[in-house]
Amino acid sequence: MIDTHCHLDAARFEPDRDDVLARAWTTGLHGILVPGVGPENWEPLLAMSRAEPRLQVGLGIHPQLLPEIPPEEDEAHLERLDALLAQGGAIAVGECGLDGPSAAGAPMERQVAVLRRHLALARKHHLPVLMHCFRAHPALIELFKQEPLPEAGVLMHSYGGGADLARFYIQKGCYFSFAGPVTWAEARKPLDALRVIPPDRLMAETDAPDQAPTPHRGQRSEPGYLPRVIEGMARVLGEPVEVLAQRTTENARRLFREAFPMPSR
Repeated sequence: MIDTHCHLDAARFEPDRDDVLARAWTTGLHGILVPGVGPENWEPLLAMSRAEPRLQVGLGIHPQLLPEIPPEEDEAHLERLDALLAQGGAIAVGECGLDGPSAAGAPMERQVAVLRRHLALARKHHLPVLMHCFRAHPALIELFKQEPLPEAGVLMHSYGGGADLARFYIQKGCYFSFAGPVTWAEARKPLDALRVIPPDRLMAETDAPDQAPTPHRGQRSEPGYLPRVIEGMARVLGEPVEVLAQRTTENARRLFREAFPMPSR
């Protein structure tokens, strides 16, 4: 299994990161994708990946971080991101995207401009994009209608936008990853979306340390909980857990161009 979105560098993992990883490998994971969210963590993440091949990284600027970054620094950070992507080591661009609640501190016009640059970098470096979209789907849809998407693909991370929106993103060639909310008792929209997504576009994630699946909801999530997410997805789809685990793993390895090592037998 591959966790396609886990913030392993988050401060909440500082006390026991090694133990968290040990538990993840024990549960059957053989790869974790750690998305970079801002300039300060890009190089530490690259170093983390060099030290452990099962940890792969994306590099990007999260829209929720933009209010903390002076707008006049956007261009310099994006140029540095371009240079780091050119050096290799990252298997994706992102986490990046649009965030409705962050518009108070980073207007949507600025968020769209920064995301447009991420998409251009993904096209330039032939990398897929880890896409965040929260309460901002109208703006993202408008951008997707205007902007050519990277041939390497766009992964809609922790998708929760519902079936109708999913159909638009499917038509645009997007992939979809689901996290802990698919196991929550009140889940509706992500379950409806899950049922309409083509099998070869489907992946799983924990978004740890956030969005822990049942029965760990409300606690810190961790990559070792990925089997719980896949169990929840399999229940919705009426499929054997083992079949879905294998399919989501194969889909992730294909999207990320075999970057994750094959598990040892």
